[in-house]
Formats: sequence, C-alpha cells, structure tokens
Amino acid sequence: MRRARGFTLIEVLVALAIVTIGMAAVLEALTSSANVTLFLRHKIFAEWVALNQLERVRLSGQYPPNGTSTGKVKFAKDTWHWRQKVSATAVPGVQRIEVMARPKSQSRGWAASVTGYIGRAIAPPNPLTPQWIEGTIAPMAPGVPSQPLPGGTQSLP
Repeated sequence: MRRARGFTLIEVLVALAIVTIGMAAVLEALTSSANVTLFLRHKIFAEWVALNQLERVRLSGQYPPNGTSTGKVKFAKDTWHWRQKVSATAVPGVQRIEVMARPKSQSRGWAASVTGYIGRAIAPPNPLTPQWIEGTIAPMAPGVPSQPLPGGTQSLP
C-alpha cells in the first residue's frame, strides 16, 4: 500500500507550537530590550539635567545657602524635576552640593544623583591655556620651555 505524501495534522500542530513558543521568546526579548533602552535614556538624561544644575550653581559666581531647593527644567522634549541639597563640609568655606533629577513621569525616587563642591578654599581654574603654534606647544607657564609635538612638526587646527 502506498503512503500519501505530506504532513499529518499532528506534525503541523507540533511545528506550529514550536514556532509560537519561539516567537513568544523573541517578543519577550524585544520588549525587555526596549524597556532597558528607555530606562537608560531616562538615567542618562537625568544625569545631564543634574550636572547642568550643578554647573549652573558653580557658574553663577555666588555661593548658595545651605538647605534644599527644588525646580524643574525642560530638557530633551520632556520636563525634569531636580532637587538640590547644599551642606557645609569639614573644610571651612567649602560647600557640598548634591543634585538629584528625574523625569516628570517618574513620581517616586530619583533617576540620577551627582555631587560637587564649591567654595573659597578650592583653587580656581588655571587661566593659562596652551596656545597651539605650528610644530610646538607654547609654554603652559612662564619659564617652562615649549615642547615639540610628537611625530615632527605639524600644524594643529
């Protein structure tokens, strides 16, 4: 007796079940990846918001009063909340500034936190900047000789 060619109903159902399980696993992995990407995006942007607030305080040229303050800012097409805690340190004239940030959509907890210091006991940035000269680096400070660039003389933009 000759057997008919093709798949039986049971073989088709088993293959369909295997494909369904595989597709479910792929969809779960894609969903997890999208959630992690969104989480990291919020974390990075919150850190940028906090760093920007910290620099805003530093660049203002005024020492903030000790205590806590809050605010919100528009950044990356979203509204972000920040909280700033200013406290004294063991070094006279130096304040510790901690800034925490989160997106408006996150109602509890903070996505990022950064800490910085400001004060009279901290040296200001060095006002002497290098001047790029063809083939050499100009002295960084008076009395320091120029140094040739690695690889011979070349012009830098």
